[in-house]
Amino acid sequence: MSKRDGVLVALAGQQNAGKSTLFNVLTGARQHVANYPGVTVDKKYGQYRDAVGSVYTVDLPGTYSLTSFSLEERVAREFLLGDRPDVTVNVVDASNLRRSLHLTLQILEMELPSVLALNMMDVAEGRGLQIDQALLAERLQLPVVATVGRKGQGREALREAVRAEASRQVETPTPPPVLVDYGTLEPVIAQVQQRLAPFKAIADLPQRWLALELLEGDSQAVSILVERLGEPAARPLRELVGDSIAEFEQRRGMEISDYVVGCRDRAVERLLDGVVSGADRSRTTLTDQVDRVVLNRWLAPGFLLLTVFAIYQVSIVWGYELTNYTWPYLAKGRELIAGLLPSAHFLVDPYVRSLGLWLVDSANTLLNYVPIFIILFACIAIVEDSGYMARIAFILDKVLHRFGLHGQSTLPLILGGVFAGGCAVPGVMATKGIPDNRARMATIFTVPFMNCLAKVPLYTLLLGIFFVEHKSLMMFYISTMTIVFALLVAKLLTKTVLSGHETSPFVMELPHYHLPTFNGVARRAIERAWQYIKKVGTVVLAVAVVVFVLLHLPGLPEARKAHFQQEAEAAIERFEQALAGNPYRGIATGANLVPLINYYSDYRRAKLNASGTEASQRVTERFQARNADFYPLVIRGGDRDAKQASRALRTLARDRQKLRLQMREERITHSILGTIGRGMEPITQFAGFDWKINVALLASFAARESSVATLGVLFQQGDDENQTLEERMGQETREGGATALLAVSMILFFALYPPCLATTMMVKVQTGSYKWMAFSIIFPTILGLAVASAVFSIGTAVGATGIEAMSTVYWGAFVLLLIVGLLSDRKASRLLRQREMIDGRT
Repeated sequence: MSKRDGVLVALAGQQNAGKSTLFNVLTGARQHVANYPGVTVDKKYGQYRDAVGSVYTVDLPGTYSLTSFSLEERVAREFLLGDRPDVTVNVVDASNLRRSLHLTLQILEMELPSVLALNMMDVAEGRGLQIDQALLAERLQLPVVATVGRKGQGREALREAVRAEASRQVETPTPPPVLVDYGTLEPVIAQVQQRLAPFKAIADLPQRWLALELLEGDSQAVSILVERLGEPAARPLRELVGDSIAEFEQRRGMEISDYVVGCRDRAVERLLDGVVSGADRSRTTLTDQVDRVVLNRWLAPGFLLLTVFAIYQVSIVWGYELTNYTWPYLAKGRELIAGLLPSAHFLVDPYVRSLGLWLVDSANTLLNYVPIFIILFACIAIVEDSGYMARIAFILDKVLHRFGLHGQSTLPLILGGVFAGGCAVPGVMATKGIPDNRARMATIFTVPFMNCLAKVPLYTLLLGIFFVEHKSLMMFYISTMTIVFALLVAKLLTKTVLSGHETSPFVMELPHYHLPTFNGVARRAIERAWQYIKKVGTVVLAVAVVVFVLLHLPGLPEARKAHFQQEAEAAIERFEQALAGNPYRGIATGANLVPLINYYSDYRRAKLNASGTEASQRVTERFQARNADFYPLVIRGGDRDAKQASRALRTLARDRQKLRLQMREERITHSILGTIGRGMEPITQFAGFDWKINVALLASFAARESSVATLGVLFQQGDDENQTLEERMGQETREGGATALLAVSMILFFALYPPCLATTMMVKVQTGSYKWMAFSIIFPTILGLAVASAVFSIGTAVGATGIEAMSTVYWGAFVLLLIVGLLSDRKASRLLRQREMIDGRT
């Protein structure tokens, strides 16, 4: 963002201080949301105009300090160092200045021109606090403005202060004052500063700040030093810093970082002496009263379950009902695009049409989630703004941390399908708010293990065939084993491939409860939904093309094409014979045949999508206007000749549909995916999977529901058409001797199977890496196949029944979960994990 065209302003502040709300107040609708390069942390930027010109504003990630310990801290600090904004607006919680001013001191140490925004003044006044703004401004030597972001109060005063500070820095630039006296560390800071001064490569950095960060052992500061000076020049400086750290810590008996925090805390205490008054420590606030109930050790789990279930019910269950209203519009859009594409042929459509409709259907599948996501993001925004989201993390973090997860992993797992019927796509999207990067990554990879709605049809199919007498017990196993597997896998990942990822101490702030505003909730819901549409929509087209190619190439052998062509010609000949002597024969045969049958298919589809008498009437009028000659042949009424022609046309349409279905079956069998399925049999046979099951599982990668649909296609090998899919599969598997043990193997593999296409794309969006996208496919495949193969092979060897095998796997995994949890708890107590309750409440 260029500063030549206006003033660049950065909003920095701790989480839950109302920074983003104040940003929205300043910029209004002229804002955008993106990601910082290389990371998934949100970057919100916008602009507004004042009497002088444009003011470009960036909302930095909420952070408690400007170290490089967490991802948010590093992103915020790198922006402040690299972009050097003209003014930094430090947004603080006016009701808890003692906590908030620690960040203020660090901003001033970075020599950034600043304005202090005392936000949430209404909360401070409600607690009986009086703040002497003039005295605070005098001591800090920077402008201080009182604001109430959620009400829009103080906006103009803040804008004026920003412009005045920017103008002052242009006219008479002055560095911020040194407000913290580090006592016995000051000579050491001065010595390091002196050694840094001659190097021009770091002259643009605040020297006192850099010296202090080096002495605190900040890894990113060391990296900057080595990167800019080179290792030979940086080595003597690093040795000096290392010797100084060792000498100071030996003399003082404490780490420099702890000493620095203590000095800043004393500086904050001096700054606030006489500034804040009127606090009644004995007064019980509304927040305290509510927390006594919602954080009660006996009642907290109940309120937590009620909250997450309400979010799930409103967004996933009720939100899904909205798709009944939005889907017809998507369907109409599909019909519109279909009308622009080349017309369908009798048997094989042009590739342009097939690919075009495939892309539209892929996009519609994702766009159909948008109503759910808008409601979901609104619910999340309400929980966040109210202050309860932090309580959720606090309640569950102790348990989830034992397995490498985070308290805020709860909501993604719930949305993914802890209750059967969730969806992994919003679950993965909801991981964005997890501050611990290692736990966030582990959550992303374990959310797809949950029982999403699309897995239920396969489970229902298999239970209906093999576990009629044990259906309830099997449903209990299936619905609960996913969380057991997810916790164990999360522990495995955090100890292996994710062990090098950043983690951070559990610093938990319990903010005051607030009433969310409609504008704030609506804006964030729409912003996040729009991000989903843009980011997923760009990836889905590329991946959908790849899947399309794998399903269609190399195509049918020439002999089979000739066979189907002969069958089509025979069906057409029967149709023409049925219309012999019929006056409608002239408009139903020859060049009109394919347009007529396409007209009939479009009409039937439009009628099925029409809901209500009025909609059905509009369809009738539209198709009469489209072709008045064809219309009598597609309806069941009319004169005797029209009825005869209509019956013949319906018969031809059924024959055509049957032939196209058979061609699709064989094309799948001979496609690249089908060939892969056959090639996988030597490996998957240990899990009991033949090529049909392999193809069904491969097809389900595009959409989980495809597993049952593909099985339905593949198990129609000449069987009685009156048989159900359950009967056909049951008969074939019983003839092969694989009964219920195969079903258990399929269930276990499906539970651990890679995420579907939409979820995989969301993994790419959230991780920003194709490598992790590939990992999310490869790792679950290997894990699921290993588990399924072990269960099937061992079960077959010992003669175990399906229910015995499932019970053994379930309870074995559950015992392992308890062992891992207990061992992790003991280890955590030895590793000194920080669990802080900011604001003085535990």
